[in-house]
Amino acid sequence: MKKKSHKRYWKQRLHEIIYEADTPGGKLFDVILLIMILASIVLVMLESVGYLNEKYASFFNISEWIITIIFTIEYFIRIIAINKPQKYIFSFFGIIDFLSTVPKYLSLLFVGTHALVALRALRLLRIFRILKLARFVGESNNLVKALKASRAKISVFLFAVLIVSIILGTVMYLIEGPEHGFTSIPRSVYWCIVTLTTVGYGDISPETPFGQFIASIVMVLGYGIIAVPTGIVSAEYTQQINKIDLNTQSCSNCNENTHYDDAKFCHQCGEDLNNG
Repeated sequence: MKKKSHKRYWKQRLHEIIYEADTPGGKLFDVILLIMILASIVLVMLESVGYLNEKYASFFNISEWIITIIFTIEYFIRIIAINKPQKYIFSFFGIIDFLSTVPKYLSLLFVGTHALVALRALRLLRIFRILKLARFVGESNNLVKALKASRAKISVFLFAVLIVSIILGTVMYLIEGPEHGFTSIPRSVYWCIVTLTTVGYGDISPETPFGQFIASIVMVLGYGIIAVPTGIVSAEYTQQINKIDLNTQSCSNCNENTHYDDAKFCHQCGEDLNNG
């Protein structure tokens, strides 16, 4: 019984270090992990430089293997530290960790897969935990809800913009004509969309005074069009605001990590958050 309790203690302690972002051990672990991630990405970037790869090929290869092994150990520790491993394995970050670790092993079996080591850059997403941005998970959920609530209005708005683009594009085709680059209605609509969104590639431009007048109207409309979706989403977001703060405390049973600051039990599975 004592051995089992001792094992449970170390498993809980390991979980606290690996998954928590608000504890000293968790902070240290995440900082070290971030350094390893950045080192890995720098190596991948430098390796893509031809003359550096030729000169330091062995160094790059050995360094990649060291980092890959460290990431592999970390991946399995994360699986061990949780009561329900599948919750981590099939989670967003679990899939990211797997995709960023496996490419180096695949390069041993299949030719041409070495370039997949660039997937390790995906692990930079872990920076969200290190910077405690998980506290804003509630806010991000509100934003997602606001976007979903706004989709009907935004769809109608985009359809209206498309209609305006077709009409003005057709008008510009009739005014400017092929001699000024407006060789077809689709190409003229393309010009209108580029101008309306204030991108302005400059590959097509009106030459006639009337065409330039229409273009000026389109440019002014562009500023208003950019503001409308923002206003729609902002109005919905205001209604979705939840003032209850979330923290980064992670459940050792189901790996749920969006709990309220005063939560004592996991809202997902009911596990004791303090004692695991």
